[in-house]
Amino acid sequence: MSAWTDPRFWDGIAESYALKPLSDPDATRRKLDVVRQHLGPTTRLLDVGCGTGTIALDLAPSAAEVHGLDLSPGMIDIARRKTAAAGVPNVRFHVAPADTLSGFEDGAFQVVSAFNILHLVEEPDVLLASIARVLAPGGVFVTSTPCLGGTWLPPYPLMLPVLRWLGRAPRVTLISPDGLVERVKRAGFVDIEHPDVGCRAPNVFLLARRPRS
Repeated sequence: MSAWTDPRFWDGIAESYALKPLSDPDATRRKLDVVRQHLGPTTRLLDVGCGTGTIALDLAPSAAEVHGLDLSPGMIDIARRKTAAAGVPNVRFHVAPADTLSGFEDGAFQVVSAFNILHLVEEPDVLLASIARVLAPGGVFVTSTPCLGGTWLPPYPLMLPVLRWLGRAPRVTLISPDGLVERVKRAGFVDIEHPDVGCRAPNVFLLARRPRS
């Protein structure tokens, strides 16, 4: 098991993570409002890297069916507890790495969200290709990604190895904003948009579509 697929870091912080307030709640609310514009009574949504289920549960009333996937059993345990407490019937959570999405069929979802996850996987291109595979033709992909590559204020390339050594941070893939767009294009997505939701740098929020044919 590699450092990229080992869930122990996330299991160890799951309870404290669940209690941590959002760093920018207004921007998050606006992002979810954008996602809701693409949901409806027949929409199936997959939230990749769902953590403790906050986004999946927030979007559930606007969709027919919501699936959340995360590497960490600890995070998913909290998500399931929150779901049971809220009495939300149309959300299901899965424990699995965010890579090939092998547990889901081709074209199974009309919307796939990936909030704060692309920089935490070893091969973002593999995950993006998998997301394109599980999206139905014309389906919408939405991501909010911390793009730490190419930025030196603060000096992330120097800080992150130290934080990992101290056990204070996970492994991170340094992606630049332009690099994120290029990766999304390479995965075959089209109609890339950057809705203005008031994101704070270095976060990048974008939507794209799987081609209809």
